[in-house]
Amino acid sequence: MEQEMKTKKNKEVPLSIAVVILNWNGRDLLLDFLPSVLQHSQSANIYVADNASTDDSVSIVNKEFPSVKIIQNKENGGYAKGYNDALKHLSEDIFILLNSDVEVTENWLEPILDIFHKEAVTAAIQPKLLDYRNKNYFEYAGAAGGFIDMLGYPYCRGRIFDSLEEDHGQYNDDTYISWASGACLAIRNSAFYEAGGLDESYFAHQEEIDLCWRLQNLGYKIKYTGGSRVYHLGGATLNTMNPRKTFFNFRNSLFSLLKNAPGAAAFFLIFFRMILDALAGIKFIAAGKFAHFYAILQAHLSFYRHITILLEKRKNLPKKKDYYSQKSIVISYFIGGKRKFSDL
Repeated sequence: MEQEMKTKKNKEVPLSIAVVILNWNGRDLLLDFLPSVLQHSQSANIYVADNASTDDSVSIVNKEFPSVKIIQNKENGGYAKGYNDALKHLSEDIFILLNSDVEVTENWLEPILDIFHKEAVTAAIQPKLLDYRNKNYFEYAGAAGGFIDMLGYPYCRGRIFDSLEEDHGQYNDDTYISWASGACLAIRNSAFYEAGGLDESYFAHQEEIDLCWRLQNLGYKIKYTGGSRVYHLGGATLNTMNPRKTFFNFRNSLFSLLKNAPGAAAFFLIFFRMILDALAGIKFIAAGKFAHFYAILQAHLSFYRHITILLEKRKNLPKKKDYYSQKSIVISYFIGGKRKFSDL
C-alpha cells in the first residue's frame, strides 16, 4: 500500500467528493433520479459522465440541472472504460460511482465520509442497497455488501443468488466485505489509481468485484455501512433475463478468478467452475433457455481467448486469501437449502 496511505486525512481536513453518474441514453432515468442526488449531496460536486449518448441526455441535463457538470466521453466503452475515461478529468479525494437509476437519501454521504476519515486502510465503501420498487427489500446488485465463495461465486448479505431478504434492520452495522457494488461505489481517488482503475476488458458486470479484489491484494480493506441508505431500480442497462448479462457474468467471473485468486489453487478452482458452468448450461437447456446456454458457451470461448492477457495480469499476487469465504455458496444454497446470509 502506497507508503501506508500518505493521503490519510483527519476530520479537520474535509474530503472533497465527486458523485459521478455514468449515462448512456438514459434521459428519463436522469430526470427521475438526479433530483434526489442534488437534494441530498450538497457537499459534493455532481457530474454526469455521458458515454456518447444518441438521445438528448446531455441537453436535458444542461437545461433541467444546470449545476451538474457534464463530462462527454468519446465512445460508449461500457461501465469500466466509461468511468476510467471520465475520472481522468477529476481531482476530488473521493469518487462515488453512482448508477443513473439510484435514489439517494438524506445524509447518505456522512457515514461514508466518516469511515474514510477514521480508517486510512479502507479504500472503498458501499451503502445499504435497497430495491427502489419494493423498498422493504434488499436489491440484487449489492444488498448489504458482497462476498466471494471458495469457487469465486459472488453473493451478498441480504441476497444469495435470486433470493432477496426483507430489510428488518439486520444489516444496519458497519462491516468489512469482499466487494462493494458498482451501483454505488465510494472509492478513494488515490487507491483507484494505485489499483490500476477498472479493467476495461470486462466492459460491464462484475468489474467492481475485480477492482475490490485487486485493492485487497494491495492491502486495503472494503467496507459496508448500514448507516447510509440508497434505493436502486436495477436492470436499467441489462435485466437479469438478458443473455448478454449471462455472458458477462459467467465470463467476467472467470476473469476475476484467474487474475486474482492466489497460488496454483486458482487453476483448480477454474476447472471446477467450468464443470459447474456446464451444469448451469444444461439447466438452461432443460428450461428451454437456449440463448442463455449459448451465452455461457460464448463466455467460455471469450475466456480462452483472453487467457494469455489474464495470466500476465496475475503476476505478483500475495499468498493470502482471507478476504473470501471457504464455503461453497452453490452447495449451501442448492443442496443445503440456505437462502439467507445468516443461515450460512
